[in-house]
Amino acid sequence: MVDQCHTAMTERKSHHSEEMKANLQSRLNRIEGQIRGVKSMIERDVYCDDVLNQIAAVQSALNSVGKLLLEGHMRSCVIERIQSGEEEVIDELLVTVKKLMK
Repeated sequence: MVDQCHTAMTERKSHHSEEMKANLQSRLNRIEGQIRGVKSMIERDVYCDDVLNQIAAVQSALNSVGKLLLEGHMRSCVIERIQSGEEEVIDELLVTVKKLMK
């Protein structure tokens, strides 16, 4: 049973438009740069409050990416799975939302 669930999960794919993919990749590239900036700040012994403010900015940017992905997921994958009778997607979504809200 576990193998079937794992196989089913690995076969599922998202349906992001090329525009959405480009948007997400651009945001993630900026976040990657921000994280490199935080590492550099620590290496240069920048004042802790300044580093913490930069970390807060990175967290906010990641949250924005998560919100975009969640919205797209709900508007496409979740709706499709509910329409095909896979109501367990609601439980999956609730677990995911709880993780995002930590």
